[in-house]
Amino acid sequence: MKNMVKSFRVSDLQTLLASMGRSKSGLKQDLVGRALRLVQTEYSPELLKNVRQLYESRFPKTSGWLAARRPEGISVAYSSLSSSPTATSQGADYLNGISKPIPTPAPEVKLVPLPFYQTLETLLPPTELIAHNNEKLQDSQCIFELTPNQADQIRNASELRPGIRSIQVVLRICYTDSIGVQEDQYPPNIAVKVNQSYCHVPGYYPSNKPGVEPRRPCRPVNITPWLHLSNATNRVTITWGNFGKRYSVAVYLVRVFTAADLFSQLKLCSVESAERCRERIQDKLRFDPESEIATTGLRVSLICPLVKMRLGVPCRVLTCAHLQCFDAVFFLQMNEKKPTWTCPVCDKPAPFELLTIDGLLSEILKETSEDIEEIEYLTDGSWRPIRDEKERDRERERSNTPEYPVVDICIPEANGHSPAHSSTSLTGKSGSSSSGMAGVTGGAAVAPGGGAVVDLTLDSSSEEEGGGAGGDSEDTEDSADSPAPKRGRYNYDKDLVTAY
Repeated sequence: MKNMVKSFRVSDLQTLLASMGRSKSGLKQDLVGRALRLVQTEYSPELLKNVRQLYESRFPKTSGWLAARRPEGISVAYSSLSSSPTATSQGADYLNGISKPIPTPAPEVKLVPLPFYQTLETLLPPTELIAHNNEKLQDSQCIFELTPNQADQIRNASELRPGIRSIQVVLRICYTDSIGVQEDQYPPNIAVKVNQSYCHVPGYYPSNKPGVEPRRPCRPVNITPWLHLSNATNRVTITWGNFGKRYSVAVYLVRVFTAADLFSQLKLCSVESAERCRERIQDKLRFDPESEIATTGLRVSLICPLVKMRLGVPCRVLTCAHLQCFDAVFFLQMNEKKPTWTCPVCDKPAPFELLTIDGLLSEILKETSEDIEEIEYLTDGSWRPIRDEKERDRERERSNTPEYPVVDICIPEANGHSPAHSSTSLTGKSGSSSSGMAGVTGGAAVAPGGGAVVDLTLDSSSEEEGGGAGGDSEDTEDSADSPAPKRGRYNYDKDLVTAY
């Protein structure tokens, strides 16, 4: 009776204590201690009857689990998950003809359906992993057999890729929680051994963000390659870390879909018509008298936010408020590799059953050219490309830009000025008009168009040579006594006048 009481849930303990006139308030450990003291001190046929009834309701004989096994003998279809390696070989311990309670199925735990997996049969219902000691690493075992029909389904299944069949036996692990549906969640330090061979468990995804720990994708574990496809018994051993959280494990026979299969289902069953899309747009752009801001249009990009390419099959989530779409093919392929099922536009959940193909945007993509990357929806449900407006803005800018005439500085008549004349000779001294004109003649030439071309690269030697040709020896001696002319940074006289 003590072992039976220890296996009760809180509701069972409260029912037992209330039937015997005891308080049913408190935590579970308080209720267990109170029930055990009741068994020790007030053993009676009535108490035994109540305990047996609660135990039978908790673990009915019709279940094929080893935990419900009785001395009379009941056929066992599945083995419970036991963390003791010797429990299976030595058998269960018995007390007063009742087997020692060990972990049992948890039918209240429900796993979330997965789009890429269709459950065909349940080989092992969700069963809790129970730790029987204080060790951090626990080993839990379960056994099951495949029927000839199930084995034939696996053998005859087509291959998705070499070595991977479309019909598989998968192992799923989740938190033990009866509230709602549970997503796949691995316990720490998990390892799965099937018939004495370790199978592959998905590893961690590396994180590109600093300070963010790598994330492990929790998905079903394919154990098909290590199974006996016959009437032989298959034994699965799960090694897991016991750190206070409760986990349940289940085994299913499933059909695996690819991204192409889901895309075919999406095109067949979930396409929103263009008329319904226009109604949705008009509802969003309908004038609201209470709003201070009137919306006259909504812009939508034709570029997929996932791959930054033009949309092929525009898709969005029915529960999202935005009209922006993403490419359905790329979205399904990315979730096949790394299942997140999150909207790439608003980061809200995007389950497969809520995806829909936008019929209106599909028509727009066919009617527009490749260079149009954005459109605008109008209040009447129509649309217009944004490219025309951009081109109109560019033309408006070009028309408003003034045009200035190009002036040739070498032509005197172009700007009403005559060519520049030097006020001093290139030798740097003031002399007669003849010597000054000689200096200008030596440093400037007349261009074919009538403009003056002044050579600013003449050095002192060339200037003196040019001046010597036009003057006498006395002027040369006088120039030697006079100070040298001031030179600029690039070795030219500062007194030169720039030509127009």
